[in-house]
Amino acid sequence: MTRAEDLCEVIVTAPDEAWSVEFTRFLLEQRLAAAGHHQSVRSLYTWRGSVYDRTETRISLHTRETLVPAIIEETNRQHPYEVPCVVAFPFIAANPAYADWIRESTRDQG
Repeated sequence: MTRAEDLCEVIVTAPDEAWSVEFTRFLLEQRLAAAGHHQSVRSLYTWRGSVYDRTETRISLHTRETLVPAIIEETNRQHPYEVPCVVAFPFIAANPAYADWIRESTRDQG
């Protein structure tokens, strides 16, 4: 295990899997992320005074911390929601080989 402070997981939620797959593919092609893991989640949230209970797709992206602003920008540009969920969490540690693969698979914004 190795420290990986320069890497993070970015979570994006979206209304459907089709959009999520295309968006993830775009980020991979642009080398903004090394991987995107998808799962169906039940989301309960408030929006403009109402409570919603919806099924969404949760995308977990593995990337460099320096690429998070570009991912946020692309999400805001392409996402069907007015205010999309995009949050990032730093890696505490990672398998050294996996961390190296993320770095090799993404562009260096530093």
